[in-house]
Amino acid sequence: MTTLVHDTTEAVCLCQEYNLFLKPIDKLTLSVALPQLKLPGKSISNWEVMERVKAMVAPEQFSALRISKSTMDFIRFEGEVENRGVVKILLAKLDGKSIKLSGFTDILKVRAVENKMDFPTRYDWDSFFRDAKDMNDTVPGERPDTIHLEGLPCRWFTLPDGPPDRPSETALQTIFQGFGQVRHVDIPMLDPYREETLDKNFNTFTFGGHLNFEAYVQYQEYDGFAKAMDTLRGMKLMYKGEDGKAVACNIKVTFDTSKHLSDVALKRRQQERLRILELERQREELKRKEKEEEERHKEEERYKEAEEEEKERRREERIRKREQKLRDREERRNLKKVKRRQEEEQKKLQMKIATEERRLLLAQRNLESIRLIAELLGRAKREKEELARQKEELARLEQLEACRREQEAELRRVELEKGRALDLQRRERELRERLVGNLLKKAGGEGENQTSTQPSALTMHKGDSSDLSKTICRFSREKSNHSREKSKPKTYRLKMTRCHVSEFHV
Repeated sequence: MTTLVHDTTEAVCLCQEYNLFLKPIDKLTLSVALPQLKLPGKSISNWEVMERVKAMVAPEQFSALRISKSTMDFIRFEGEVENRGVVKILLAKLDGKSIKLSGFTDILKVRAVENKMDFPTRYDWDSFFRDAKDMNDTVPGERPDTIHLEGLPCRWFTLPDGPPDRPSETALQTIFQGFGQVRHVDIPMLDPYREETLDKNFNTFTFGGHLNFEAYVQYQEYDGFAKAMDTLRGMKLMYKGEDGKAVACNIKVTFDTSKHLSDVALKRRQQERLRILELERQREELKRKEKEEEERHKEEERYKEAEEEEKERRREERIRKREQKLRDREERRNLKKVKRRQEEEQKKLQMKIATEERRLLLAQRNLESIRLIAELLGRAKREKEELARQKEELARLEQLEACRREQEAELRRVELEKGRALDLQRRERELRERLVGNLLKKAGGEGENQTSTQPSALTMHKGDSSDLSKTICRFSREKSNHSREKSKPKTYRLKMTRCHVSEFHV
């Protein structure tokens, strides 16, 4: 299981090429004593206790906190932090403190200690190989020179151009040769025949169905082995990606006690592999022979089936021909019956056709008669409509002629009025000339006869001039009335009294 790492200051480089580092493991063991439950059916929630523990260490926090053991008397937690500086702070906040849960009167005591690492020491492997009677310190693999690693992520040990989920022995050797010269490495999951070897205690997996793998790394010298074990003690493996994010996982590191990479074990596994290959070849050969035998049996069965099918086909062909003859005979009989029936139906059909043609001819004649009558009626209707239209046209022409006559009469009346007006103007002009001439004559007569012996004549002339002025004014009024009445369709008439005319002449 991998966890995200936020603080990488304590990380130590393992292999820069594969971005692998070693980060110290900082773990705490917490024990929370539980009170005696007096009420039946009442229980304490482990999740609630864990949340209270997390709240006690705030603002610090665990990178991982899980329950390692839970009983009726206590709950044991295993917590992990990112660096050693936080361990002391968490111990001061947790060790000897108490927790008060809702619904419980009793107080829960908390004990916290730093977790001891379960990792083999130099004394462990020295004493093991010294006391083991079946080990030989002079033989590789039977002395402290092989490391057994478990829980390695597959993706971190792949080649750049290799499968993404398949670890590589080359990558494993490159990563761990920084501690010393590597003599041999082995990844059991890469051997497809490992399940069938004599070593039945391996945890092998089918490729593609796992995320982690186990491996063996054997060093040439004891110093490389010792240096690797001392460096890996209390460490977890960390991978830092190209984006700067880092993840870490716990790995199990022990020294090999099974002589896994000894020459005898390697030779035995090689012999077993060859034996398995030979058995597999024999099985393949046996399968091939069985397949060939099966194919031969199938071929014989197919041949027999083909013969049976041919016999069956011939028998069916004979039956089919016999049935075909019977069908042909029956068809000929049916054809004769059908032909006679068709001839009878043809005769009936011809009679029916002749009858229908007669009816059709009569119907056509009736239709032609109806069309002829309809045409005559239509023609009469059209003639009637034409007469009505001609009458309307004649009435319209008569109306137009009457209007034209009225317009001509009005035009003649207007011309007559115009002639009268011109005559009146001419007469007015003549009267004015005559009046002016008379006035001039009277003015000349007064100059010659300046005697005062004719009062009656002078008096008469004065009266005549007043009458003349009245006549001129009346004539002017009549002229203005005539000009106003000229625009109206009325006859202009000039009225003049005979007395005025006679007076004008005198």
